[in-house]
Amino acid sequence: MMKLLRHERVAVMFLIRHLLVGVVGALLFGGLVLLLDIAHLRSLAAQSQDGVLTLALFFFGLTITFGSVAMGIGIMSLAQDDN
Repeated sequence: MMKLLRHERVAVMFLIRHLLVGVVGALLFGGLVLLLDIAHLRSLAAQSQDGVLTLALFFFGLTITFGSVAMGIGIMSLAQDDN
């Protein structure tokens, strides 16, 4: 296993922190969508034979999207000008 240099560890931890913020946001958003039954998604998943698979794919998609956005925001915020 290759050992990371200090600045590489800092960069990876920066990205992981932002990824975790995105994952938490995805879980909260998905939970609220199901709790409020927006677009009858909870009802549809409950009545479907493949409801568990549907919800797994729903949360997987939200996690990928929100995690990517949070990481992108973190990276883009590094370039802020101090002026």
